[in-house]
Amino acid sequence: MLMAHKLESFDANKALEETPLEAQIIPIAEPAAAPPLAQPLARPPAVVQRRARGIAPRTLLTWALSVLSLTILIGAWHFAVKYKLDFYIRFNNIPSPESVFDDASSLFGNARFQRHVGLSLRRILAGFSVAAVLAIPIGLLLGRNRVARELIFPALEILRPIPAIAWVPMSIMLWPSNEVSIVFITFLGSFFPILLNTIQGVQSLDKVLVRAARSLGASRVALFWHVVLPGSLPHVFTGLTIGMGVAWVSLIAAEMISGQFGIGYFTWEAYSLVRYSEIVLGMIVIGVLGLVCSGVIRLVGGWLMPWAARQNQEMN
Repeated sequence: MLMAHKLESFDANKALEETPLEAQIIPIAEPAAAPPLAQPLARPPAVVQRRARGIAPRTLLTWALSVLSLTILIGAWHFAVKYKLDFYIRFNNIPSPESVFDDASSLFGNARFQRHVGLSLRRILAGFSVAAVLAIPIGLLLGRNRVARELIFPALEILRPIPAIAWVPMSIMLWPSNEVSIVFITFLGSFFPILLNTIQGVQSLDKVLVRAARSLGASRVALFWHVVLPGSLPHVFTGLTIGMGVAWVSLIAAEMISGQFGIGYFTWEAYSLVRYSEIVLGMIVIGVLGLVCSGVIRLVGGWLMPWAARQNQEMN
């Protein structure tokens, strides 16, 4: 039996040697093709069309609600003055909307009133611009550098709680003219909101983004321009918007105390001369100018941060 097994093995080896080499090669099965990568889901055309159609009605609704709120405010003012309501808040000496409108039609063409408005705008732009130019770089530095933050921030925190109006006597002694003093007080009012929001924006940046940029070999300059600065911009523009509002408050207070021109001085002069309708007119002009300035900041922010505008649209 063992001999027979050896003969069979010999015959098999001999047959294998006589077989051509190409026939001995066992073909290897090719690996199965990998499934195609999943493509990102595109929004259905119906959803895109529905969203495009929804933009115009949403804008119209926003304007309608804004007009409605102003109408309610003016209507409540009119009836409170007409019926001389006196329930702790007294409307006996408050001018009616009609009298304010009559004075506005004559004052808006007055060269002296236009000078008041022009000077206030010039002061607010000067003080706010200097505050933004200084506060944003300092805030970015303090937010990124711990040594600089520990060195500079305590001194700024001591100065921050001091109201801008409390600086009026000191600013009169510090600066050579009342004009520069008023601009300085406006600067102080807007500097700290911009600074603190910029620091907060840098410190609240997602650390995963920073580590990802570093792992990809980004330099410090590239990390700052492409990660830190864009990531902190929403907080920066929040600080700019808040700073603009505080700047107007500080400006009006400074003009009332030490100014000789400006919309704040105009409002205080109207009170001294018992021109009540001009007081209300001055207040309305201040509110409108502040609204326009804040609106410009929001427009610039939307232009520099298109991704934030898209996120707000998707949330709404």
